[in-house]
Amino acid sequence: MRRTPVAACAFIAAVAVCAAGCVAPVLTQVPRFGALTAHSGGEPLAWQTLGLLAALYLAGELPGRCPFFGERVPVRAGSFFPFLLAAAFLLPPSAAALVAVPGALAGRVEHKPSAARRIWRAAQLAVTLWAASSVFGALAGPAALGGPHGPDGQRGAVPDFPYVLLPACAAALAFSLLLALLDGAIRIPAEHLPVRNAWHGLFASSTGPHLVHALAGLMMAVLWRGPYGPFSSLFVLLPMYISCWVFAQYHRERTAHRATIRALVQAVDIKDTYTRGHSERVGRASVLIAREIGMAPERVEALRFAGILHDVGKLGVPTRVLRKDGPLTPEERRVIELHPEYGHEIVRGIGFLDEARAAILHHHERLDGSGYPHGLRGAHIPEFARVVAVADAFDAMTSNRSYRRGRPVAAAVEELRRCAGSQFDPRMVRALVRALDRHGWSAATVTVTSDEATLPPPRGQAPTAGGAAGAAGAGRSPDGDGRSER
Repeated sequence: MRRTPVAACAFIAAVAVCAAGCVAPVLTQVPRFGALTAHSGGEPLAWQTLGLLAALYLAGELPGRCPFFGERVPVRAGSFFPFLLAAAFLLPPSAAALVAVPGALAGRVEHKPSAARRIWRAAQLAVTLWAASSVFGALAGPAALGGPHGPDGQRGAVPDFPYVLLPACAAALAFSLLLALLDGAIRIPAEHLPVRNAWHGLFASSTGPHLVHALAGLMMAVLWRGPYGPFSSLFVLLPMYISCWVFAQYHRERTAHRATIRALVQAVDIKDTYTRGHSERVGRASVLIAREIGMAPERVEALRFAGILHDVGKLGVPTRVLRKDGPLTPEERRVIELHPEYGHEIVRGIGFLDEARAAILHHHERLDGSGYPHGLRGAHIPEFARVVAVADAFDAMTSNRSYRRGRPVAAAVEELRRCAGSQFDPRMVRALVRALDRHGWSAATVTVTSDEATLPPPRGQAPTAGGAAGAAGAGRSPDGDGRSER
């Protein structure tokens, strides 16, 4: 188990002492309910408000720790900040600081040491809530929030909109800035980060979400003090949490998709070390082409998957054939030509790939019908396959290989233009050229070999690569040493 550095422990202890000082005023009043005044005009502190908000925040954090139907419910940091910011608007500073403590101590932590992390989280939230509530009070936020309704339903003071937005946003900014400040400060002793890097990105990434949480918390506070009572305020959060749940599901699905893609690509890289990095570059070039031709964003993502996975059929090709240095026999060339069909079978059951499956199967087809595996012509070749074919050939030509250095980008572009109309879709070639003019291209330094680059070798040069997918697919016989550019 990783131990917390002594300096980090000392910093946590210092913040915990500050947090204890923040909550001490309310704790000293526990035996005398009502002795402490609340935010709004000196009226007695509503202990039920403090207890209910603390219970709601605790209830939100507990599912992250407790098994739920055999699984753990995912809880993201900040998911329940509207409860905390509502407390900052409804309660005095010391009471607002106390609201966060039970949930923070009981909540789930992802990494050990869990005890130190829980203490840190509780102390950090207590201090930041104290600051937020103090700022809200200093800007007359409690008066702008309006008074509570009486027990007989008499109307209380009406919230002062839009002025109340000013202290609410100021409190949210204080909360966000102090939270980020403490987050960065603990990283210096805990992770041994240099001071100049400790706060990198923290302020920019947290301010926006905290302002949104503050608006939800403000609406909660207004309804809480309204005629319908505390539970009516929960309806403010219902659409918010439904949308958060939907987004979390979408994010989880995308993460699973990427993990699947990564696992397949790593398997190919392990099997054929010469093509390492090639798949990612083909995916990147495919995206450049797709954006130039105005492809819809959801299709661009699917096309990126197609470019990354176009090589996955190598998993079905014997390793001795993939790594063979000498000339390939006709039988070995026929085995390599099966890799698009192997790839299609491998990904057949992966539903999210959709159009990408067609590109994996047909990226060796040629416009003149001389490609494989089905000899498709022209527009009968799927659009994704036509994009990937150009991206694949371009990367194969510009990448360094074990037997030669990559060609300059200009030379590769000229070769693509020469083969446009017979081998490649001219529209896709033009799109790649425009994208390269706009964005440039950084060829990888790793050594790769691509059995997807179906360009014929330059005139007078014998084909040279450990495989014959290109020449055989074009209907050409290998010459020289019997090897062809893959």
